[in-house]
Amino acid sequence: APIFRDACVQCHREGEIAPFPLTDYAEISGWAETIAEVISEQRMPPWHANPAYGEFANDCSLSNAQRDTVLKWVAQGAPEGDPADLPPPRTYVSGWQLPREPDLVVEMSAQPFEVPATGEVKYQYFRVDPDFQEDKWVSAAQIVPGNRSVVHHVLVFARPRGSKASLGGERGFLFGYVPGALAQPYPEGVAKRIAAGSELIFQVHYTPSGSKQTDQSRIGFIFADPATIHHEVITSSAVQTRLNIPPGEADYKTSAMLPETLPECELLGMSPHMHLRGKAFRYTSVGADDSRQILLDVPRYDFNWQNGYRLKQPLKMAAGSKLFCEAT
Repeated sequence: APIFRDACVQCHREGEIAPFPLTDYAEISGWAETIAEVISEQRMPPWHANPAYGEFANDCSLSNAQRDTVLKWVAQGAPEGDPADLPPPRTYVSGWQLPREPDLVVEMSAQPFEVPATGEVKYQYFRVDPDFQEDKWVSAAQIVPGNRSVVHHVLVFARPRGSKASLGGERGFLFGYVPGALAQPYPEGVAKRIAAGSELIFQVHYTPSGSKQTDQSRIGFIFADPATIHHEVITSSAVQTRLNIPPGEADYKTSAMLPETLPECELLGMSPHMHLRGKAFRYTSVGADDSRQILLDVPRYDFNWQNGYRLKQPLKMAAGSKLFCEAT
């Protein structure tokens, strides 16, 4: 029970992305054989970082001892034990992965968007003005898709009200949702800034499911006291779009460098992203003296579980450093 509580229930609870809850003995015991199968194959919990590189605050993988405990329990017939010995359950905010109820919830539009049954749906853009009269510092946020069956991804951007400038695509979004993503609050004293007078732009990518659907995705914000903030969070990307995969090539490799040379800063984490052809990722820091350190290695990238990898301790990056990303 403590293993399920600590490693599984964040997703395996009512209203979350897992197909069944792991909070009730009768429910859990009925899935015992399936649980044994998926943890033996290390498909669950979904964690894909090579343990040889880096330590991550949101590492949800099971230790060998935890895995053995669950497998032995299943082999013994999944006995219930004494309910009086159950550990206290973790408390969650209904409908959110956030640490508390959001201070503000913004829906992408006043009315749901109708997604056709078939065909290609171009990226849809929805403009919302939250009427921010002052800068807002966001310590945690979560995008909740209104209909996971058709929402492929959502990016939310902040830009000056009425601006017609390019959003910059994936180069500098505010917050994002991708399949399998979990909300991760920033460390104490760290936040993203939304400038006063900003409007929010929702970019939503839909994939038709064979029947007409509707969606009304939303974002929830938790704000921080500006006086407590000592670091501003910036999102950037190493992007490579010029792909030319030869026919039948099983391990086509490509790479990109973060366009900017970094100032003295701290690296919070990395979020590898590809679509269905993606197989593997590796991030490397490159010092001003060309010294190199592997920061994250994902040997088996899974489109359905696009983890963000939050470093256990922010990594100090010297001025002049760069980030190099390789993909297969």
